[in-house]
Amino acid sequence: MQSTTMTETRSSSLRHFRDRITAPRNHVTVEQDDEGTKIIKDKLRSMWNNMKYGWTLKTKTTFSKDSPVWLLGRCYNFGQHQIEGADTVDEFKRDFLSKIWLTYRREFTNLHGSRLTSDCGWGCMIRSGQMMLAQALVNHFLGRSWKWTADNTDLTNRRVLEVQEENLHRSIIKWFGDNPSPHSPFSLHKLVALGTATGKKIGDWYGPASVAYLLKQAVEDAAVTMGQFRRLHVYVAQDCAVYIQDILDECETEEGWKSIIILVPVRLGVEKLNNIYGPCLMNLMTLDSCVGIIGGRPNHSLYFIGFQDDKLLHLDPHLCQDVVNVNQPNFPLDSFHCRSPRKLSLLRMDPSCCLGFYCQTRTDFDLFVKQVQPNLIPPQQKSEYPIFVFGEGRSRDVIDFPLYSIPDDSLTRSGEFEDDLGTEDFELI
Repeated sequence: MQSTTMTETRSSSLRHFRDRITAPRNHVTVEQDDEGTKIIKDKLRSMWNNMKYGWTLKTKTTFSKDSPVWLLGRCYNFGQHQIEGADTVDEFKRDFLSKIWLTYRREFTNLHGSRLTSDCGWGCMIRSGQMMLAQALVNHFLGRSWKWTADNTDLTNRRVLEVQEENLHRSIIKWFGDNPSPHSPFSLHKLVALGTATGKKIGDWYGPASVAYLLKQAVEDAAVTMGQFRRLHVYVAQDCAVYIQDILDECETEEGWKSIIILVPVRLGVEKLNNIYGPCLMNLMTLDSCVGIIGGRPNHSLYFIGFQDDKLLHLDPHLCQDVVNVNQPNFPLDSFHCRSPRKLSLLRMDPSCCLGFYCQTRTDFDLFVKQVQPNLIPPQQKSEYPIFVFGEGRSRDVIDFPLYSIPDDSLTRSGEFEDDLGTEDFELI
């Protein structure tokens, strides 16, 4: 009852604020030029979004002790009867906390060509894509088993390896810093600039397939000036098909294998998720190669990283936080890591999403192909309805498409206020 009252009070306050800032001002007689009007509208929009996405609501996420929890290829058991190979609840908490969390930010440097200093209300899918890329980079530079030691930021008395890992951890976050610096090649500023080059406007909403192409181009651009990314390639599947020879052409070089991030945009239903694909999605998240799924529910982008039973675990970008200057020494890290797991029923998932995988070596890639194929066809379904397919040849032999383009996506634009944003407790039942 108290939670309902809080929600009603908050919603009423937000509606009142929105009505105040959007109401016509008939008594104003001084005409303003178009530029002045735009400035006022931008400021009011920023105020409204900061109010809308700055609220938090305390709720609890419950986990069953009777079912295993999967988190990007790792199995955790919270019950008394330990499953062979499964880790404990404390290890799960540390693994979840180690995931890089990228959310709405406010008061960053103006996006080029605009006065926008926040991505509240429109940047959620870009943030979800950033999180998936960040996880792939963690796997690439630190390894999937790396864990963040949140309570020990003093590097003075730590081993050399720990210091190196923490410096890499900070470097990865810095690459996503909200500024136009070339030292942040995957920043919101960079990704939005890539989008404008294809006809998108600053402030436009992106779907999962669109973001996949932005990430691919951003990594390619970073490889030109930053040596860390020259042994990394991003592949985006075309028409739900992964062409093996395309990947081999890119990754087999004279210097050896190039690590690869494989992004597969898919649509698994018309207006809602076809539930026959649920087991496939969850099985894919049990693989070591999986770096998550970007998608969400209608009107609300999320980054899915695991599941328990029929509930998907995710990180939610819909919290507006103050910008962090990642160029200062020892910048604070807490706002880049989430301590509160959240769940979403599989049935509420939007059918438009993008699957992510990372393969460091040729052996990893061969294993990825072998492990993924059995999980692409829904149980008890005919083989003509897989989530996606593997092709032995090259895509250019089958389809004709531009080298770099952003397709239209059909995931509904995020614009409605969500009542369940904010922090949560962790509870076992």
